[in-house]
Amino acid sequence: MLFLQLLASGIQTGILYALTAAGFALIFGATKIFHVAHGATFIIAGYTYYELHQLGVWWPWATLAAFATAIAFGVAMALYVYRPIQRSEGSFFTVFVAAFGVSISVQSLVQYFFGRGSVTVSTPLTMARETLPDLYLAPILAVSIVVAAVVFACVVLFLDRRNAGLGLRALSENPALLESFGLDSRRLTILAFVIGSALVVPAAIFTAVSIGIQPASGHRVMLISLAATIVGGIGSLRGAALAGLLLGVVENLVITVVDTQWSEAVSFLVLFAFIMFRPHGIFGMAVKK
Repeated sequence: MLFLQLLASGIQTGILYALTAAGFALIFGATKIFHVAHGATFIIAGYTYYELHQLGVWWPWATLAAFATAIAFGVAMALYVYRPIQRSEGSFFTVFVAAFGVSISVQSLVQYFFGRGSVTVSTPLTMARETLPDLYLAPILAVSIVVAAVVFACVVLFLDRRNAGLGLRALSENPALLESFGLDSRRLTILAFVIGSALVVPAAIFTAVSIGIQPASGHRVMLISLAATIVGGIGSLRGAALAGLLLGVVENLVITVVDTQWSEAVSFLVLFAFIMFRPHGIFGMAVKK
């Protein structure tokens, strides 16, 4: 039953990776902005939910507040950090340094108010029960699967059926063409940050509820999101989500053959393998020279 136990844990971890990776992939795919502060969005959402839960706020209101703070932060980054840099024709490195600086600042502020240790939200959903002999599952696994399925279904339908969704898919390729169809590229950029930031929130809440969240968690979220985006295929939302799920499962199953301290490194071994043998990722298009 050890394999099934690790598989269940891997699926839960993979769902968290899939949500954060999809948010990063959507922002990067639509705007070509390397949103390093994506991990900071994760931290802000998670700690907002945690603090309101500690104050006794009803969980739906705490969830809405987490969405509001995450989206507000993402939009603020787009308007007051990335847009001025782009207006002055700043380089990719300038964007990276600015976003990284914001991430460090957010981490420092969270450490100042909440400390460096991990915080966890207590809930009956994390109480594991013996489902099969020697197989213990908590309700949070089923909840996370359902929530992730609903979230991804809504995002895919929006991108496929709505004009704004179609505009997001075309934003990175030909912004000038969008203007001819009456779509504002600046508003679409903001929309990309709204949706991408919102996708992080369920992952942040589930992390705070299941394994706990700490100020430094944002850096790992960013690295995993980047790895999943490359493995899935840059520009592919479903690719990033599938790759995130794959990385989560692999990280847990590899414990059966190596020591636990090597489990996190496996994700980047997978990334390296894709860079070497399939650089365009799972769903990306190979470029002919």
